[in-house]
Amino acid sequence: MAEFSGRDLHLVKKALAIAVLAIERMPGPFQSGSDMTDMKELLDQLIESDVELEHYAVAAHIAVTGEAPQR
Repeated sequence: MAEFSGRDLHLVKKALAIAVLAIERMPGPFQSGSDMTDMKELLDQLIESDVELEHYAVAAHIAVTGEAPQR
């Protein structure tokens, strides 16, 4: 498996977070549950803390919807 660090790792984490959110928002038959599960597992391996996970979740929400998430 490739190893990423620095900005490359940041981009991989962000891309995975965006992809997971995009898949979650897809209607039933178009939603790839296995891809989403695998991406979430990979993110869990790459993300070091709940704070970091929240950062990428917010970034993904902004990228997918164009708006900051409502709190």
